[in-house]
Amino acid sequence: MSKPKKSRAKLLHQYYKYTGFYTFIWDNTKKALLPLAVIVAILLYINYKVISVNDMLLYVTQNFSDTFVFTLFFISESILGLLPPDIFIAWTKSTEHPLLYLTLLAILSLAGGIISYYKGRTLLLLPKINNYLEGRMSKHIRNMQKWGGFLIAVGALLPLPFAIACLAAGMIRFPQKQFFIFASLRILRFVIYGFAIYSALS
Repeated sequence: MSKPKKSRAKLLHQYYKYTGFYTFIWDNTKKALLPLAVIVAILLYINYKVISVNDMLLYVTQNFSDTFVFTLFFISESILGLLPPDIFIAWTKSTEHPLLYLTLLAILSLAGGIISYYKGRTLLLLPKINNYLEGRMSKHIRNMQKWGGFLIAVGALLPLPFAIACLAAGMIRFPQKQFFIFASLRILRFVIYGFAIYSALS
């Protein structure tokens, strides 16, 4: 008597389990949570010992133009995601149009990921730069080849380097249509984190 065929979901689960996908997600989430915890601790210390976070964000709003903040955020999201998006999400809460600005942040973050994707595809045409990046990003490229769209989705939703995932996707020429589908989950991250941060700052 033949064994019943496993569903596609079970086969995918087995594949991701055997290739270490879940371990990779857990390990990198732990690494990402540490700096996030440090940022939260600093903000709490400032909030209770120096100046309230709301007052601090109001100071930023009054002393730096919106264009400057958006430009800084976009540059960060287009390179390696050097600055935590959560700080910028908190900033939108103190502006005159928080939901509009949160939406703009989400769009700019997604645009930064798209730029990183096409940057990866373009770098393939420059042998020296391509060889250098392949050496520096060999681990990310291997992971992208193994897990593809799910790695992009994880980078979009979790506190992991979204720009690096997009760059690696471009370097292996991950299909554009599928890339846009998975990368669009970045918008959902800003909705979830925006709700959480707005609630905390209320």
